[in-house]
Amino acid sequence: MATDLNPKCKKCRRAGEKLFLKGERCNTPKCGVIRKAYAPGMHGSKMGRALSEYGKQLEMKQRIKRIYGVMERQFRKHFEEASRKQGVTGNLLMMRLEMRLDNVVFRLGLADSRKAARQIVGHGSIVLNGKKASIPSMKVKIGDVLGINVSKKDKRYFQERAKMMKRSKDIPSWIALDPSKIEGRILSEPDVESIGVNVDPQLVVEYYSR
Repeated sequence: MATDLNPKCKKCRRAGEKLFLKGERCNTPKCGVIRKAYAPGMHGSKMGRALSEYGKQLEMKQRIKRIYGVMERQFRKHFEEASRKQGVTGNLLMMRLEMRLDNVVFRLGLADSRKAARQIVGHGSIVLNGKKASIPSMKVKIGDVLGINVSKKDKRYFQERAKMMKRSKDIPSWIALDPSKIEGRILSEPDVESIGVNVDPQLVVEYYSR
């Protein structure tokens, strides 16, 4: 599976805002956007030029890809599947990305970032409906129950996470959390308005419709 190894702080600086790709580090003075509040590259500190419509569309596509940690081929597949369904394609695209297994692990509070969530899934720590799920891009469905592999529940990391989850107020309304079992149930499809990601998916629709 292809992996994007480009520095995460540069991705945020290129976007001109925090994309929270490094979890808690992004809330500290070590954040790259705080330390170097300009785009990367030798001309990054100079005033940027106005983007064309195509430039805005491309930039938005890149931003969403970076936030969810998906590569171009995978992202295009998500878009094509969303475009075949009835509804607003941009919103359907965001809903598909939100219901990826790695994103749900992140939303539950089992990881500080989506990258960390992908590692947890890849290491076989997650079970979906009682069966081990080790593919980060798996799509969860309404009614699915996601939890921790029994053999890993006693690990210090997950015990600490369980304590944090009890205090968390950031769990989205479409997921029901049971901190005592370190378990979450998918109640519904995510509400696009409450996803909390600063993007305009309609620009992505326009980009692929050229």
